[in-house]
Order: sequence, then C-alpha cells, then structure tokens
Amino acid sequence: MRDGTPSDADVNLLLIECSPERARATMSAIFGQWGNGITLVHCTSGQQALRNLKEKRFDVLLVETGSLEGLARDQEAAFGTLAGASAGALIIALSDGGSVSLAVAAMRAGAHDYLSMPISGPVLASRLGELGQRHGKARAMVCDALVEKHPDFEGFVGTTPQMQAIYDQILRIAPSAAPVFITGESGTGKEVTAEALHKRSPRAKKRFIAINAGAIPRELMESEVFGAVKGSYTGAHEDRKGAIEMADGGTLFLDEVGEMDLALQSKLLRFLQTGTITRVGESISRPVDVRVICATNRNPMQLVSEKKFREDLFYRLHVLPIHLPPLRQRPGDIMPLAQSFLASFAKEEGKGFIGFAPDVADLFVAREWPGNVRQLQNLVRRIVVMFDGGMVTSQMALAADIESRDSYEVTVLPGGPLPDILPMWQQEQKIIEDALGAYGGNIARAAAALEISPSTIYRKRLGWERAGAA
Repeated sequence: MRDGTPSDADVNLLLIECSPERARATMSAIFGQWGNGITLVHCTSGQQALRNLKEKRFDVLLVETGSLEGLARDQEAAFGTLAGASAGALIIALSDGGSVSLAVAAMRAGAHDYLSMPISGPVLASRLGELGQRHGKARAMVCDALVEKHPDFEGFVGTTPQMQAIYDQILRIAPSAAPVFITGESGTGKEVTAEALHKRSPRAKKRFIAINAGAIPRELMESEVFGAVKGSYTGAHEDRKGAIEMADGGTLFLDEVGEMDLALQSKLLRFLQTGTITRVGESISRPVDVRVICATNRNPMQLVSEKKFREDLFYRLHVLPIHLPPLRQRPGDIMPLAQSFLASFAKEEGKGFIGFAPDVADLFVAREWPGNVRQLQNLVRRIVVMFDGGMVTSQMALAADIESRDSYEVTVLPGGPLPDILPMWQQEQKIIEDALGAYGGNIARAAAALEISPSTIYRKRLGWERAGAA
C-alpha cells in the first residue's frame, strides 16, 4: 500500500500479479501517471485478493490472468469468483499474451475490459475514462478521479498515448524550417497538425496558407500555387500572388500533394531547391522564404512506384515525417471527441444536449470509423440537428448513423418456413436475448460471450423494435 494516510478523494486500486518484476513495472506506470492520487494494494494470488476484498472496498481491480490459478476450477470460474467478491468494482484483465480467447473468457466471467501487458499509465487512464462513460454514475466518478485532465493541444482533443506521441513530435519538429510530410487516412486531422506546427514555430506571426491539390482543376493549379501576371491566361485581369508568395515568411500547407500534375511537381521541386518562384507568364524569379508542410492520405511510396509522384520531390519533402493514427486505433479518444463536438454543435444550434447515455459509448467505441474524426464529427452534428436535446440515446445515434445502417429485411421463401423451424431472425433474436438475460442485460458482456461486437446487438435490437412498431 502507498505510504501515508489516504485522503477522502483517493481511489482504491487492487493489483493481482504473481510476478514481482511485472508488478513493479505496472505499479511504476500507475504511480508515474497519478502520483499521490490513489491507494494501491498488491496481491500475488487470487486467495490473497479475496482476503483483501473482505477487509476493504476497492474501486478498480487490475487482474493478471495467470495469477488466479488455484482460485477455482478454471480461469473463467476464477474471474467469476473475483467479480462476485468485488462489490461492483471495475475489473480490468491483464495478460502479456494478447490472447483474444483470454479476453473473451475474462469478460464472460465479469471483467469489464482487457489490456495487454506491459501497460502504460496513459493507456490505463484512457481506458478507465471509457469505462466510466459506460458503467454508471458511481463508476464515472471513480474514473473522473483517475483520468488526468489535459487541456486541448492546438485544436486537438485526445489524451491517448498515440496522440501524446503526435503532440511530442509537433513540439520537437515545429522550431525547424525543414519540410514536414504528414500521412494518414482521410479525416485524421492532417490540416490541424499542419496548423499546430505553424502555431508552435518561429513563423507563427506570419501567414499559414493551405491549398488542396486534389480540389483545384489542373489548368488552374499552377497559377494558384505560383501566381500569375496580367494577361498570362484568359481571365487574368491583373497580377496576382500564388499561395507560395502569400505564405512568404510563414508556412505553406500542400494537402494531397500526390495529386499534383507531374509538370507542376517539377516546378515545385525547383522552388524547394532554389528558394525562388516564377509566376505564370513571367520570366523573372522571386525569392520566397516559406516552410513547406505537405500531406497525403495515400501511400506515397506507392505513388512513387506508380510514377505518379516524382521520387526526387518525395525525398525533398519527406524530411520530417508524421503519421496520424486512425481513430479506431485510439478508442480512448472517441468519447472525449464526441463530447467536445456535442458541446460545440449544441451551442451552435441552440439546443440543450447534456451528454451521451452509457450505451452510446459502447456503440461508438465498437465502431470502425473509416472516416475517422471527420466521420464522428459529422455523426454528432446530425444527432444535434435531427433531435431536440437531452441525453443522446443509442436510438438517436443509430438513426443518425447513415453510413453503417444494416439491412433488416428478411427474405421468406415461397410457401413459408417449415412448421417446426423458426425464421433465422427469430432464432438470432432468441440467442441474443438469452445471452442478455444470462448477463443481467449487460450488452458488453453478452457481446463478449457471443464473440460479436456490442454495436451488432444495438442494431439488431433496433431492427426488432422497428419491426414490432410496423
């Protein structure tokens, strides 16, 4: 246990870990994250844990799956025994094997989540934040006490280790004048990253100019980037600066740089080599001091191999790389992002939304989010526009989630089903309802037992409700 007298605000955490080396590493991660914010008890066996649970109430249990041998006939039963004795504590199973089968067994028996070892403080904090959203007010208060609150970083919302690494890269890279190459799927925040680099750089007082190479017609792209003189093409009624000149002294962000025409790529390469530009229709060169940041949602090396992106230009630009992780790889940021969007859009639309119901967190965290942060943002905006306010329910979220609606129609063969065979949807409904009944309505645990996503259960239930109302 920690030295000193715990305060009323302390959270009690029980660590069950039979390996002294792994226990030290886990405790180091915990204390490194929270300092004096918790009271920690370490047990080396399930039997010792049961004795501690009889003497003291714990808010969070971290249970290494190999430390419960001898507590019951098998690991699943051991977790069940521990869950029954823990008086509603949040239980997180730990394993250094990363086994999906162990995760399923642990959640069947009462664990609320599963983490691979070694764990880090930020990852545990993020996961506890998610669990607080899912499992009711009392547990949310526990998790609020544990999850460290960080201010938004230059327009970002997110405290997961993946995003902390991005923030660290931005802080290290920003002071340099060298080109930056940002990669990541659409909607991951490439322009926000570029703006953060500019704001943290010595060029912050100068202009940040962004141009999307994939959104401008090819015949206009050269003049947009390099500028043009009067009469150089139809419609050029006066001399005009291009994006590079407008960014002089500041930062130029070239989004979807791989979409540039090869001839224009050649001219961009010359600018990077010489620091000068030539406007369309002009012969003189103009010196320009610009820090270039570019981005693409495609694999740049594939574009090079396909001869769509000049290799020499790629290596000129690919000096300081940043790769943005997709939202599905940082689930701990999903609900903080959703809350931020909800507050912003509710204020914009003049509506009184107060937050998300716990089951919406299950639904959102289970999503793949192929459109990443932008897709989540669009979904929350649709919810705010379509509904009047209050608590966002799973029914609201599913009604607004137009990208991933399942088809609920059932095809019935001519002549109808055999008398002693139920239609597939009825059998499916019975299986899911039986699982929910077995786990007291806990969707996350029922989904783990069935080895399906919680979002599948939500959508199926919504389909049955619609069918019943028709």
